[in-house]
Amino acid sequence: MLTMPLANSPTPIHVALVEDDVNFQNAFIEALNGSTDLRLVAVATCRAEGLALLQAAPADVLVVDLGLPDGSGIDVIRAAAKLWPGCAVMVSTTFGDEMHVMQSLEAGAAGYLLKDSSSASMVNEIRDLNSGGSPISPLIARQVLTRFRTGLRPPREADEAVTLSERERETLDLITRGFSAKEIAALMQVSQHTVQTYVRRIYSKLKVTSKSEAIFAASKLGVKHG
Repeated sequence: MLTMPLANSPTPIHVALVEDDVNFQNAFIEALNGSTDLRLVAVATCRAEGLALLQAAPADVLVVDLGLPDGSGIDVIRAAAKLWPGCAVMVSTTFGDEMHVMQSLEAGAAGYLLKDSSSASMVNEIRDLNSGGSPISPLIARQVLTRFRTGLRPPREADEAVTLSERERETLDLITRGFSAKEIAALMQVSQHTVQTYVRRIYSKLKVTSKSEAIFAASKLGVKHG
C-alpha cells in the first residue's frame, strides 16, 4: 500500500485507489497527475490493504476494483461506508453483471464505471462524484433501472415464512459473496449439478429469477434455516 504526500494546492479532491492491475494503476496515476484539482493520496493493491487504508484519514473519493486477488472489493466498500461515511465511493471494474452491480450499490457505492472508460473520462467522473453526482456506465444504468422495475412488485404477506435448508442457505451465502457455481461446488465439496439444484430450489422458495433478486429477497425476508 502506497501513501502519497499531499501537495500544497488549495483544497484538492483527495482520491484513494484500491486496484491490483498495474497498468490501470499507472494510467490512473498519470490521469490524476495531469489535473490540478485532484490528488492521489493512497494506493492499495488488494482487499487487505484496502481495509487497512480505511484506518487512515479519509479521502474525498475512493475508487475500488471488485476483483481483488485476496477477496472482493465489495468488502472494502462496506467498510468504507462505516469508517469513511463522508467519502464518495466509485466502482471501477470489468464486472458488469447484475449481481456485482446491485451488491456494490447496496454496500454503499455511489458510482459504477466499467473499465472501458478513458483516463480523461475517469477524471471528470471523479469530479462529478465528489460534487454529489452518481456516474454510472450506460450499461449499468440500464441494469439498475431494470432492477428497480422488478422491485416494484406487491409485497409478500408479512406472515409468509421462507425456510431454506442448511445447504441452501450456505449456497446463498456463497452467492452473496460473489463465488461462481464452480467455486461453490469446490467449497461445499459437491458437484456443480448439486449446486445448480440448490440454486433452483432457492429461486423457487424466494420466488425470484436472478442472483441479485435472491440476495435482495433474502435480506428483506429474514430467511430462516431449516
